[in-house]
Amino acid sequence: MKILFLGDIVGSAGRKAVIERMPALRKDWGLDFVVVNGENCTNGMGLSGDHAKLLLEAEVDCLTLGDHAFDQKDMMQFCERETRIVRPINFAKAAPGRGVRIFEDARGRRILVAQVLGQVFMKRAFDDPFSALDQVFMSHKLGGAIQAALIDVHCEATSEKMAMGHFCDGKASVVVGTHTHVCTGDAQILPAGTAYLTDAGMCGDYNSVIGMDKAEPLRRFVTGMAKGRFDPAKGEATLSGVYVETDDRTGLATRVKQIRVGGRLEQSAP
Repeated sequence: MKILFLGDIVGSAGRKAVIERMPALRKDWGLDFVVVNGENCTNGMGLSGDHAKLLLEAEVDCLTLGDHAFDQKDMMQFCERETRIVRPINFAKAAPGRGVRIFEDARGRRILVAQVLGQVFMKRAFDDPFSALDQVFMSHKLGGAIQAALIDVHCEATSEKMAMGHFCDGKASVVVGTHTHVCTGDAQILPAGTAYLTDAGMCGDYNSVIGMDKAEPLRRFVTGMAKGRFDPAKGEATLSGVYVETDDRTGLATRVKQIRVGGRLEQSAP
């Protein structure tokens, strides 16, 4: 199976780039399944139902969220109706939507997608992500009823993401980090066969401060004072993420490649 995961969409620049490029990428790369993190898609804070619809219509198979999952209030109802959205499994027990879902590709192969929130340096305390995923793996064995499994680890700390990668090694096809909007260069296949990348980066304008127009973040760093809100940068976006090929029999990764398409960063394709 050929799987593409793209990191956090930031604002209209990232949203436009994903919508415009995705149909061609699916065709050119022969993609079977596409997952995109959309939690900063709408004005840099959360994902609205209307923007989710546009992304899903552009041949994205699944959208994951994050700690800003419900910043756009209509998402609380929308994610109950739309089964192609996955929110963090450990967000809150009463949260709407689901933190793990199983999909089928065009050939009927089953793909599990789950998302967890980290605990280190996050603004609020979330439930233990390790025990939450342990329950998922106990019920869904890779290479059995499911042919692939992708885990989106939405964390601040790189060490926590790395620990999660090793915890999931051999139990998931792909473990990829999101949230920091900075792509790391450590794509690899772990010893037991799980493809891993500490952070996928963002789909947004990299002439920015983590996707936001530079003026306000710089003012706050230099003066310690806020003058306005953060607004997403609107220059040409880079699509950042990871491409993985898996073995249908075992569900494990056979190939992993970091992806960067468009914008300012060095380009990288499968």
